[in-house]
Amino acid sequence: MKKILLFFSFIGSLSAVSLHAQVENVIVEKYYISDTTDAKDTVGGHLPSGSITYRVYIDLVKGSKLKKIYGDANHVLKIVSDSVFFNNMTDGQTFSKDIGKGWYTENTLGLDTWLTLGQTTKPSVKTYFGVLKSQDKSGSFIGGTFTNNDGGSGGVPLISNDDSTAGIPVKMQDGMDTMMNVPSGWGDYGIRFSTTIDSTIFGSVVPGTQFISNNAGLQNSGVMGVNPDSNQVLVAQLTTKGDISFELNVEVEQPALPNPITLNYVANGDTLLPGEVLCPYLKYPPVCGCKDNRYLEYSPSYACSFTDSCKTLKVFGCTDPMACNYDASANVLLPNFCCYPGLCQNRDVSVACSSFGNGRVSLYPNPAQDQVAFNISADEKEAKYTIYNSFGAVVLEKNIGIVSGTVTEYVNISGLADGLYFLRLFTGETSDIKYFLKN
Repeated sequence: MKKILLFFSFIGSLSAVSLHAQVENVIVEKYYISDTTDAKDTVGGHLPSGSITYRVYIDLVKGSKLKKIYGDANHVLKIVSDSVFFNNMTDGQTFSKDIGKGWYTENTLGLDTWLTLGQTTKPSVKTYFGVLKSQDKSGSFIGGTFTNNDGGSGGVPLISNDDSTAGIPVKMQDGMDTMMNVPSGWGDYGIRFSTTIDSTIFGSVVPGTQFISNNAGLQNSGVMGVNPDSNQVLVAQLTTKGDISFELNVEVEQPALPNPITLNYVANGDTLLPGEVLCPYLKYPPVCGCKDNRYLEYSPSYACSFTDSCKTLKVFGCTDPMACNYDASANVLLPNFCCYPGLCQNRDVSVACSSFGNGRVSLYPNPAQDQVAFNISADEKEAKYTIYNSFGAVVLEKNIGIVSGTVTEYVNISGLADGLYFLRLFTGETSDIKYFLKN
């Protein structure tokens, strides 16, 4: 029996503790829609009526910090629109951390295109950070009245549109609030090519429709969201009349003892280095498909489920017809699982190959989530079962009693960790082995 248990340990990684993803989602908020009044202003530059201001938030697990947004040789930083991005001509900035709070009263500055890591104003007695309008409890200091907006060239308060498709009007809740912990250690590269002139989509000098770079980044000491429970950190404000798309990569600090762990979450998993984790939410618009890993159509690159995309359940086993434990119903081969007489990875052939057993047990579904069932066929014999994990430890067992004919036994496995298990069923003096995956 010991040799049999050693075999199952080769799939120990399936049941090992997996790294919990610190990026739970990416939220694209429709922040504001410009109207004809905004479009008449000439001080801040031409803002076409119907332009949409989007805000992009990284939704983190509670306690985690966002430290960097970047592009590198393997993972591009890409922000694209099919129309030019709006940048304010008066005091628009590449990074919102460089905007003075009072500047937001100027013409259309509140709709400028920029990047950030949470912070939306210069450090001061009160330093402001981005928060979803629906979570903003501090009101607004942007638009709607002459107190909050100077009217630009037309002398009429701007950023006043209350189009319901953009949710709560900015003039009521501007999506900015204060926090006690202000990040330090700001640094950037590959985005702002001059301290005074920015010719990218985040500056007003050269109108642009895209920023694509494999060598760019914005970083600081680490920042959490205004609301520590939801922990959503603002990373960009983008204003354009076109449709946007992006690929982002972020560095996140995960709380851990004795020291925090830093991980990089990337939008594209074609190349993953140590410390990098594929996060499909970082690509927008999201790619949808089968997100249930029990199916062959599953892919970790899908950020959302697509109706009827999961079609073929995985059946794990030996797919080689030449093996003694060949399973005609299997469609996924378990490495080193096929067994051949005289070559069974040190396993007992009578246990590894079902054709050598009594064949009186079938188990389903496989893979399983909350429950497995198996049929027992016997003739007035004592039956009992034991379930082992991939390390050979007993996790469940039961004495079923005398069985005559065919009966079905249901086993609750909801309390088991995800991974590979095998069931050994004893009927009288004989036994059968059946493996299953729990996920």
